[in-house]
Amino acid sequence: MSPKAASCPICGQPAHPETRPFCGKACRDRDLLQWLGEGYRVPGRHAEDEMKKSDEDGVDSTPD
Repeated sequence: MSPKAASCPICGQPAHPETRPFCGKACRDRDLLQWLGEGYRVPGRHAEDEMKKSDEDGVDSTPD
C-alpha cells in the first residue's frame, strides 16, 4: 500500500516535489505573500503587554 500523496495546502492539488508542500510556484508565492502581508498570525500576547517601560527602567530591566 503506497502512502497517500500530499496535497497543496492552498489549492488541494497534488504537491510537486520541487515546490513541496505546494503544487507549484504560484501557490508557494501566494503562501509567502500571506505571511508577508500578515494574513497568517501566530497566537500570543500583545506586544504592548510585553514591552511596558517606565522612565527609569529599560525594556530588558526587571522590577525589584
